[in-house]
Order: sequence, then C-alpha cells, then structure tokens
Amino acid sequence: MDPILIVALIGGLIFLLLIVGAPIKPLRFVGQAAVKLMIGALFLFFLNAFGSLIDYHIPINVVTASVSGFLGIPGLLLLIAVEQFVL
Repeated sequence: MDPILIVALIGGLIFLLLIVGAPIKPLRFVGQAAVKLMIGALFLFFLNAFGSLIDYHIPINVVTASVSGFLGIPGLLLLIAVEQFVL
C-alpha cells in the first residue's frame, strides 16, 4: 500500500476517535494510548528531521515512541540524554 494512504487512514481513524470518542472504557484507553504513541512518533520524526542537520538520529520504534508520547517533551529530552551519555 502507498505510505500516504496508510498515514491518511491512521490520521482519519485518530480524528474520528477524538471526535466521536469511545463509549467503552477499555477501548477509550487503547485509543488514547494509540494517539499518544502516534504523537511520540511525530516528536521523534521532527527530532530526526531537524537533527539530520547536525548528524543526530534516534530510531523510531515502539519503545522510543512510547517514551516520548507518554512523557512528552521531558521524555524526548530523556531519550536525547540516554543517547548522548549512555550509548
């Protein structure tokens, strides 16, 4: 499938979930977790896009997207610190 189509479908599903909401509590939790995971992946994407100017890269996977998505900007800073000082 075309990557643009996949991103558009995921974005549409997230938008639909945000507008309609999930009536069932576990489904709402899964939806919120998926939205945070996608936001974390976007944070990492922009970090890698701007970090490519100075040859800096953090891989985008489930763990790094979860950390940056659930913790937000402090999580992104944590990933940068771990990359610089530990690895």
